[in-house]
Amino acid sequence: MSSKHTPQQSFDALRRFVRERKPVEQCEMCSMELGPDHQHLVDPLSRQLICACDACAILFSSQGGKQLRKVPRHVKFLQNFDMTDEQWESLMIPVGMAFFFYSSVEGRVMALYPGPAGATESLLTLGAWEEIVGNNPLLKEMEPDVEALLVNRVGSAREHYIVPIDECYKLVGLIRIHWKGLSGGTEVWKEIGHFFFRMKEKSEESKGGSTPLGGDSHA
Repeated sequence: MSSKHTPQQSFDALRRFVRERKPVEQCEMCSMELGPDHQHLVDPLSRQLICACDACAILFSSQGGKQLRKVPRHVKFLQNFDMTDEQWESLMIPVGMAFFFYSSVEGRVMALYPGPAGATESLLTLGAWEEIVGNNPLLKEMEPDVEALLVNRVGSAREHYIVPIDECYKLVGLIRIHWKGLSGGTEVWKEIGHFFFRMKEKSEESKGGSTPLGGDSHA
């Protein structure tokens, strides 16, 4: 019996090989292949994240007057963040996680919380936010559109970070993918725990309620 493959067999083998290859992310500016830990740009109007290589991302490192903004990469853990339970409740967030960022398009601070359907906006009263900023001057230093205050108050947790906006959307995606049933299931809460553990590992600690660093408030 001949050991040669027919043209159809060779085609089927090639098709299986192509189908089984993992998709490779590419820079959306120049199509260069990207690694898993790559840069992002954000469109403030649509809030869409755009994958970018280092060379393309650096073109947007100066934020002024550009349609796209380069997302920073540092995470800051706010060790002494000053927010009481009453202040948190005044923000009217129905779950124990939320992120807050200044939208240059909307001209205001926006509050969003993750859930199984994605990110949902919560109506944020100006007075409640101003009070929290007054107690935590570092919030005045957040870059519009690209940095956010990320709050984790699930269970007994009281964690506060200034993070790149793409990390917030990673958390949103993680919850959408792993949520099961009404309560989310064991897997999603385990993934959320891993996410915040990674945030703590990546972070530089800062005394969140300490001396003002200057800058304009976006409250």
